[in-house]
Amino acid sequence: MVIVEDEPDIAEILAYNLTSEGFDVLCAEDGVSGLALINQHQPDLVILDLMLPEMDGLTICQKVRATPAIAETAIIMLTAQSEESDIVLGLGIGADDYMAKPFSTKELIARIKARFRQEQSLALPDKSIININGLSIDSNKYKVNFEQSPIKLTATEFKLLHYLAKHPGQVFSREQIINNAYGNDAVVVDRNIDVHVRGIRKKIGEQHHFIETVRGIGYSFVESKPHGEVNRV
Repeated sequence: MVIVEDEPDIAEILAYNLTSEGFDVLCAEDGVSGLALINQHQPDLVILDLMLPEMDGLTICQKVRATPAIAETAIIMLTAQSEESDIVLGLGIGADDYMAKPFSTKELIARIKARFRQEQSLALPDKSIININGLSIDSNKYKVNFEQSPIKLTATEFKLLHYLAKHPGQVFSREQIINNAYGNDAVVVDRNIDVHVRGIRKKIGEQHHFIETVRGIGYSFVESKPHGEVNRV
């Protein structure tokens, strides 16, 4: 993280508190030095004062957004100017957030943490959707597609397929599938599982057996596309 602030007291307080929170912090007292630090270290976030010697914060913000290597850097602007026009201008040229002086250090740190949490969550894959070899299972919308063609499953078939697909390679007995995919109160018996598996295979296509029969045990979801059922002793 880089702080570009020409008031030493503010920069020192921010640097101390952010370091205490576990952030790596670098500081610059003027715009030219600040932009050089940003270009050199490519930080995740910049705390940028608007009124700076050598080069103002607006110019720095514009240069950051115009430089591919650092264009995605988050920028929080600090300024003594709290007029609406200044806020609109700062955000309009690419600042992500804006705080007017005097400001609460705790509030600023809270905003920084919230931004990092948001970025981390966006970087994570969407666990509600399973994609394996052309098969897409969306647990939020209860939709299944195979090779981009919709597959209409019953709710019971969907739950079975989704449960097995969440645990590829693991073998589950019919009782385990009933208890884990449907819950203990589900009105499903062992042999109904076989019927549902046949229904899923038929709807996806007989040549694509994602659900493998494990003789004497139950079923497993395979990530490859085996031909026909595979029986294991």
